[in-house]
Amino acid sequence: MEIKGWLYNKRSSGAIAFLELRDGTGFVQGVAVKDSVSAEVWKNAESLTQESSLSVKGSVSKHPKKAGVYELQISDIKVVQIAQDYPITKKEHGPDFLLDNRHLWLRSKKQWAIQRVRDVVIQAIYNYFHNTGFIKIDTPIITPNACEGATTLFGIEYFDEGEVFLSQSGQLYLEAAIMSVGRGFDFGPTFRAEKSKTKRHLTEFWMMDAEAAFVEHSESMDIQEAMVKFIVKTCLEKCQEELVILERNPAPLQKLLDLPFTRLTYTEAIDKLHSLGSDIKFGEDLGNDDEGLLTQDSAVPVFIHKWPKSIKPFYMKQDPENPDLVLNDDLIGIEGAGEMIGGSQREDDYEILKAKIEAEGLKGSEYQWYLDLRKYGSVPHSGFGLGLERTVGWICGVQHIRETIPFPRLINRIRP
Repeated sequence: MEIKGWLYNKRSSGAIAFLELRDGTGFVQGVAVKDSVSAEVWKNAESLTQESSLSVKGSVSKHPKKAGVYELQISDIKVVQIAQDYPITKKEHGPDFLLDNRHLWLRSKKQWAIQRVRDVVIQAIYNYFHNTGFIKIDTPIITPNACEGATTLFGIEYFDEGEVFLSQSGQLYLEAAIMSVGRGFDFGPTFRAEKSKTKRHLTEFWMMDAEAAFVEHSESMDIQEAMVKFIVKTCLEKCQEELVILERNPAPLQKLLDLPFTRLTYTEAIDKLHSLGSDIKFGEDLGNDDEGLLTQDSAVPVFIHKWPKSIKPFYMKQDPENPDLVLNDDLIGIEGAGEMIGGSQREDDYEILKAKIEAEGLKGSEYQWYLDLRKYGSVPHSGFGLGLERTVGWICGVQHIRETIPFPRLINRIRP
């Protein structure tokens, strides 16, 4: 057998060299015995430094002490390149140092595991939607208008068109597409010029948006719940090695698969928070502490739905039972994950939506195409967005979102 890769770690007793090898797919121990290999091969083994690249040949054998583990009995080593003094060692390094060396930090076992979980989450999202009648729709990254608050947009000059913006969400364009295809989702980078330094915020992150025609508020939450369970189930099946490396206890993830998610109205959530000691006022958004209180004893994520329309975007449909509320939901994850999904039934009445757009002070001409959707065959429809990095962080048990994306962009970091 031949392995081409890098030396992750090396131990040597003088007569035996234990080489921990990484080839991108995983890690394996190679054993070189001085008396069993040529002098050249042993010299190569001794010359290897951390992260040197190499090609190794040998035979596979069972590990003498670990059941189910295999190692490589090395017969040949060819050096591709001897690495210089590698800056990331076994000692503790601060987060700024590791982020400055993010291009190298990605090689560590935990970072390798996180990126593989990320890939499985992405695959699971595609599979879930393709299995349930959605198709992939590519929405633009450069847009002339805001999906949500204009204060968090990144503006760029666009030829003779003046200022345009980097997308916060593909939602508005997906709403147009589903009038053609029925159900659609997009998946891509989104941008928020939000001056936040919390462990849950990035300025560039990946978002999955989904929209579905003839789907109303309650059914939309059903779809969201089924999607989250599908993602979790897929990761538990395909990422066992990665979760072990991350020291992630899979029990809470396994447990939620067989339980319905909790659904609280915003009013019920505020009442519960008051009973738990929070001083939040009706009409205020939930803070991190409030989200933690609502999920602290819950085995499942919690939907908070039917929020005050005064603190939600213009496109959300009014609750027919209470015009001061909208038919929306936020899904709060367990184990401190915070808000993972935001969704709503969309306003499908032309006159109501037009009035909302004007009340927001938004440029009517830029939203006329969006209003057109309510003139030509308008139907009830709903959608939601899932933050990829927050989802990956929760499944991995990672505390800071900056580790869940290969090259994080924060308000104070754009390199490497």
